[in-house]
Amino acid sequence: MPASAVAIPQSADSSSLRDLLRRHFGFASFRTNQEAVCRAAVDGEDLLLVMPTGSGKSLCYQLPAIARGGTALVVSPLIALIEDQCAKLASLGFKVARIHSGLDRAISRQACVDYLNGSLNFLFIAPERLRVPGFPEMLAKRKPALIAIDEAHCISQWGHDFRPDYRMLGQYLPALRPAPVLALTATATPSVQRDILEQLGLTQARKFIHGFRRSNLAIEVSEVPMPMRGDLICELLQDPARRPAIVYAPARKRAEEIAVQLGQVCRAAAYHAGLPAEIRESVQQKFQSGQLDCVVATIAFGMGIDKADVRTVIHAALPSTLEGYYQEIGRAGRDGLPSSAILIHSWADQRTHDFFLKRDYPPIDDVHKVFNALGADPRSLDEIRASLASSPTTLHIDEETFAKAIEKLFIHGGANVDYNNNATRGATTWTKPYTRQSDYRRNQLELVQKYVDGHQCRMAALVLHFGDLADGKVRCGLCDFCHPTGSSARQRPATRGEIEDMQAILDSLRGIPGKSIGRLLKEVPGDLTRKQLDTYLAALAKAELVSVEDAEWIKEGETILFRRVSLLSNGQEPEAALALQFQLPADMPPAKGSRTARPFSSKGVSRSAAPESEPIQLSAASQQLEQALKAWRTVTAKKLGMPPFIVLFDRTLRAIAHSCPTTPNQLLEVPGMGPAKVEKHGAEILAVCHQASTQS
Repeated sequence: MPASAVAIPQSADSSSLRDLLRRHFGFASFRTNQEAVCRAAVDGEDLLLVMPTGSGKSLCYQLPAIARGGTALVVSPLIALIEDQCAKLASLGFKVARIHSGLDRAISRQACVDYLNGSLNFLFIAPERLRVPGFPEMLAKRKPALIAIDEAHCISQWGHDFRPDYRMLGQYLPALRPAPVLALTATATPSVQRDILEQLGLTQARKFIHGFRRSNLAIEVSEVPMPMRGDLICELLQDPARRPAIVYAPARKRAEEIAVQLGQVCRAAAYHAGLPAEIRESVQQKFQSGQLDCVVATIAFGMGIDKADVRTVIHAALPSTLEGYYQEIGRAGRDGLPSSAILIHSWADQRTHDFFLKRDYPPIDDVHKVFNALGADPRSLDEIRASLASSPTTLHIDEETFAKAIEKLFIHGGANVDYNNNATRGATTWTKPYTRQSDYRRNQLELVQKYVDGHQCRMAALVLHFGDLADGKVRCGLCDFCHPTGSSARQRPATRGEIEDMQAILDSLRGIPGKSIGRLLKEVPGDLTRKQLDTYLAALAKAELVSVEDAEWIKEGETILFRRVSLLSNGQEPEAALALQFQLPADMPPAKGSRTARPFSSKGVSRSAAPESEPIQLSAASQQLEQALKAWRTVTAKKLGMPPFIVLFDRTLRAIAHSCPTTPNQLLEVPGMGPAKVEKHGAEILAVCHQASTQS
């Protein structure tokens, strides 16, 4: 890495920009729409750039940054993306530094020194860094030449990956002016675009919304039961022409399962936030260099991978937003060669999304009860929770619902919480924004379902979603609607034996509120496999004869999720299934016409409702660790300017004290410690645990 910044005179004329493009980036010409964006940025204009992944969006801030001279400040929410961009710019000879939670403090301090000395071309920071006392003031001592806010959709509460730290960016920008601000994203609907500009205060910004059509990408959507998806993915990727590939899985465990299964047909590895940093880095490097054919990544964890020759992107479950889906399929075919995006889904995915939506946005009546329990005098959250639990009218408000309700009330102004986790009642106006955001999240899920069920060109539907009405009228000629060459999950009519099996399922559900899938498998006559039962339930649910919903119960402090099957009104009629022409996967062996009835079994019955788990009982040593963690939480909360429960809920803190984790993986196993919290606070929490263990 060079010792000082590359010195480049400021100039905005076309010939000089093309010269910089050729000399420093090695490109003979601009891509479509790039030059106009670069010229506006060099001239000092604020702008919003919405361009798809792989269309050269990064160059639109990098080239203007060096053309303007000085240091460009780049805000990015993803460590992997920061590291990737830094490595690329450093390889081109630019002086680059970065500051994020994954680095040693000495590296961050040196980056600040280099910034103040003017020896950097680019300084990359994570958004939460701006909350550190004194850091924004340090940046203001030497004004940046340009401010780039990457993944700007994270700013918007309507964005698919909303980040509260990002939403606070607007308050720091005035002190860093007159630098132009460039907000860049690959996924922003018109409503998200408006929110980004409003939150950043970019009243005069120019908007560049271009290029959502991917003319080399063939999109296919297939309805496939969950148990059959791994086999189908292996079948698809057995063809070398479909590789390299990225498979997006809905959870870390599922990513690892698919990666192991794929290992039988190609070189594959899992990539998710639960893996140690060195393993994630190794997987990314091997995939980039061609030593791996496929990476199986969790949808919730962005990969920061920029690999031009990805031939296939497969979604192993229904995505939660069309914006996120579009961004992920955009990793395929960046080299312009024919590529494919395959989305595999079923009714079960929608039920899972509904379950988590209900968890994250409790019924407004429950939130109202929590709001009414608040008063003008400060009370601890534990005291408020206990008062609700002792009331016969609020027994059903469990600890998780209470915690979510307090969080939403705080966000929307209905609760005030101080640094000691004492709460008072806030404004009564919280209901409108809470309802609006809850409805918006539900609408996002409905839009995804509408997309997969839609009868129109897949690419045109995506283009229309992002607001390009003219281009959205043009069919792509490649997708499974425009060019139906056969779905990955080929269908066939159900046999008579299969219809009889489905009729037996309906008969088993009559007269009761519902059954768990496990119990249903044991009680339905015949030798059905779990795969067969899932396939039948998919067909019955699609025909609106049954509903399958996620439920949970708590056993020995562990939350156990299960699926409950219930009969709908259409399924109440005798012989309801016999009149329907069911379509089942062609690769499912037809059921035989005769079945052997099995006796009733009471095993495997899952409770639809279970009492809330008892509080964790802490040992004397764990109690000391709990107090140490609370002290750390208070200090951290004050640094962030947020109440302590935003850092960690009490139940999560108590669970950490009980288990005293020693590694990031162990910390991830603690309920309430997701990848984002481990990435942000994990090192400090583990240090507190280590210190407590050495003193006990």
